[in-house]
Amino acid sequence: MILPKFILGDNTDHPNAIFVIHTEFPRFIINLEDDEVEWFEEFDQHDQKELEADMENYIREASEFYDREVALYDND
Repeated sequence: MILPKFILGDNTDHPNAIFVIHTEFPRFIINLEDDEVEWFEEFDQHDQKELEADMENYIREASEFYDREVALYDND
């Protein structure tokens, strides 16, 4: 199965949350409501510093994906 890079997630236990799942390395879920990130990977200290540098880009990409998806729903 080929997964898309991003997937929207929803959960009624968190009605205000907007979850975006990143399926490529490094895999993570971000809640766009508060930019909280949960990683599915284990990282050493060197990797952690690189991730921190790339984090802004990951948040931007996830936000752009969400905005595009919502715009597509609004057009239907």
